[in-house]
Amino acid sequence: MDLIRVDRDGRGVATLWLARAEKHNALSAQMMTELQDAAQALARDDSVRVVVLAAEGRSFCAGGDLGWMQAQFAMDRATRRAESARIAHALGALYALPQPLIARVQGNAFGGGVGLVSVCDVAVGADSLKMGLTEVKLGLIPANIGPYVVARMGAVNAAEVFMNARLFGAGDARRLGLLNRVVAADALDAAVEDEVTPYLSCAPGAVRDGKALLRRLSGGVDADAVDAATDALADRWETDEARAGIAAFFDKRTAPWAGGD
Repeated sequence: MDLIRVDRDGRGVATLWLARAEKHNALSAQMMTELQDAAQALARDDSVRVVVLAAEGRSFCAGGDLGWMQAQFAMDRATRRAESARIAHALGALYALPQPLIARVQGNAFGGGVGLVSVCDVAVGADSLKMGLTEVKLGLIPANIGPYVVARMGAVNAAEVFMNARLFGAGDARRLGLLNRVVAADALDAAVEDEVTPYLSCAPGAVRDGKALLRRLSGGVDADAVDAATDALADRWETDEARAGIAAFFDKRTAPWAGGD
């Protein structure tokens, strides 16, 4: 793998690294495929007791790679739908991990990056980070990540940030339910270790069964919701707004709804 790295220690802790720091870990097609493959491999590995989702560089994840998104305009609807669903597949593989999944959020997370945080069981973030669901600025919607974001935050909290592209800090992310703990950047690794350690004194099978039961009791995210979200994004890609928003971004122009050129 080129854009994802997996480290394992002797305790059964695997760290799944987003390793595209020079691009702020923006999710390209290759990166999402590698992320899905890595998550599925970890799910099958009974020696792995806890998984940490982490990122190299200053940013946790800038969201979907804009070049990848721009290329989708040349596709027909069915091909574009399949291509844009890559992020749903990657998130689904992480969400389906039987092991506890802990996010180490060291930097900014936008769009798909918020989706990555949302599929984790526990998320620890640095106090300096910013987050936001910025898709609507481009004429798109946070669709493929939507089922996981709403499951994590709840509909009331999600409504505060889901469709206005507002950037918010770590304190608000904790209040909204995205982060469980907020610490100084130099305390992040210790805080993540504090979340990992208790699982290592528990029966691994009981932890997995407990997570499965929790998902069942909470309703989880079902396939129908994921399909509906994917369809909603496919519909939005067909709009003049989406074309204008993406074009304005790449041309470094102001989008029409934000005041025009």
